[in-house]
Amino acid sequence: MIAMGRSTKHIARALNISVKTVETHRAQLMDRLGIHDVAGLVRYAIKTGLVTID
Repeated sequence: MIAMGRSTKHIARALNISVKTVETHRAQLMDRLGIHDVAGLVRYAIKTGLVTID
């Protein structure tokens, strides 16, 4: 959903979790992958095939 440009609030509503939980999960992913910005996270998702560009 991040790669699709969805806001944190939208993601939280769609998954029925809090905004803080979305932010925490995103921060943990970025930390573990050594990625420093959301654009880098999106590039990683595309490169590894987690998302595709239509």
